[in-house]
Amino acid sequence: MPTALTHFNAAGEARMVDIGLKAVTERVAVAEGYITMQPATLDLILAGKHQKGDVLAVARIAGIMASKKTADLIPLCHPLPLSQVEITLQPQPEHNRVRCETTVKTHGRTGVEMEALCAAQITLLTIYDMCKAVDRGMSMESIRLLGKSGGQSGDWRRP
Repeated sequence: MPTALTHFNAAGEARMVDIGLKAVTERVAVAEGYITMQPATLDLILAGKHQKGDVLAVARIAGIMASKKTADLIPLCHPLPLSQVEITLQPQPEHNRVRCETTVKTHGRTGVEMEALCAAQITLLTIYDMCKAVDRGMSMESIRLLGKSGGQSGDWRRP
């Protein structure tokens, strides 16, 4: 594991890491996050009665779009050709929340952790945006990387 931050040069200035000599390998990253809400808000989503439409379907599309735009949002992130983006939304009525899990894949020279995290966050933000008229107290929590594979650093899994 590196002991120095890679996005700074010797003078401490921000830089984009040169990945040109890295090997092209399959890169996979999985992230998750939760949005907690009032039980009535979750009921509205699950019943499909939201006047803006299918909240979870719209959120899933927004997350996929966000993963493809990550390099436009994170200044030192490399633009990557993604080979797969999968977003799973799991309502958890016992906790008054929806769990979002994102999986992003590419064959490239750098990882897709930021794309997976960006997809999770935007998916949850879209749920918030679509439901804020009835529940401004929703909260997004535990947005985090669950694991990644590929590249020089190999595999990593959240303990």
